[in-house]
Amino acid sequence: MEKILEIKNLAVSFKTFFGEVEAVRDISFDVGKKETVAVVGESGCGKSVTANSIMQLLPTPPAFYKTGEIRFKGEDLLSKSENEMQKIRGNHIGMIFQDPMTSLNPTTKVGKQITEGLVRHKNVSKEEAKKKAIEMLKLVSVPQPEKRIEQYPHEFSGGMRQRVMIALAMISNPGLLIADEPTTALDVTVQAQILDLMKDLQEKMDMAIILITHDLGVVADMSDRVVVMYAGQIVEQGLTSEIFDNTSHPYTKKLLASVPRLDMKRNETLLSIEGTPPDLYIPPKGCAFYDRCDFAMQVCEDNMPEFIQHSQTHSSRCWLNHPMAKSVKGSEV
Repeated sequence: MEKILEIKNLAVSFKTFFGEVEAVRDISFDVGKKETVAVVGESGCGKSVTANSIMQLLPTPPAFYKTGEIRFKGEDLLSKSENEMQKIRGNHIGMIFQDPMTSLNPTTKVGKQITEGLVRHKNVSKEEAKKKAIEMLKLVSVPQPEKRIEQYPHEFSGGMRQRVMIALAMISNPGLLIADEPTTALDVTVQAQILDLMKDLQEKMDMAIILITHDLGVVADMSDRVVVMYAGQIVEQGLTSEIFDNTSHPYTKKLLASVPRLDMKRNETLLSIEGTPPDLYIPPKGCAFYDRCDFAMQVCEDNMPEFIQHSQTHSSRCWLNHPMAKSVKGSEV
């Protein structure tokens, strides 16, 4: 599959009063054309920092890029100036943010917000842009788009604001769409509608999607491949079927075990992952999941393993998968 995005050895840190926070630590993955890649993990694992790094939206300082490349259609985005990135954002790469109420300008009509990127990037007249915006609102199933285009964000419901955000992100027909928790603030019925809408638009517009989420139900429904992050690192990645059916890393197993199931009995307790993620002011030398893992060994505390390939598409970083490892806490490889 032709790759539209390649992230290689990306490391992103933040300078703070207390020291350096290593938010993203040496991650690598790619996205193919028309492919949906889900990036999952607990809050604070580096998902949104990765997404904002692609768009170059992190304020520098306090953020700074230690190492790595982010290649979009072969060009390294980290080497681009702000003026060059402005030509890419909203034009070649679109982004749907987590909370549409805070992402949309409350003082500007939604029509103007949708069309301003089109006018800037595609060099079309305001009238042409308005017609395109109405067509786009129809496409995302906003009723009475000719009327709604003249309204302000507060006049829309949460689900309708998210549809406006999708229209805004996709009006320039980008090759890549980054959706950062696109359904977090929505009820279940509206979530399903938004996800169906994204899949439908992906087929019509032939675009790739990076889906940032912690909802594994959404992942199962939407994605082709999954990247699992923990404490700023990728611990497992593979095809969606491989992640769900042949789970390798203990963290991924615990994430899946914590998802409510339809076959749960009335007195059955929902599982949770005990403990908290490590402090990234001083990241652990070895596996960051060591303190929370049921299978932790002595070697895990001080040594982070390299990726072990389970198939051409599936890999994970865990000493448990080492051929000489014993799944007994305190044992050594």
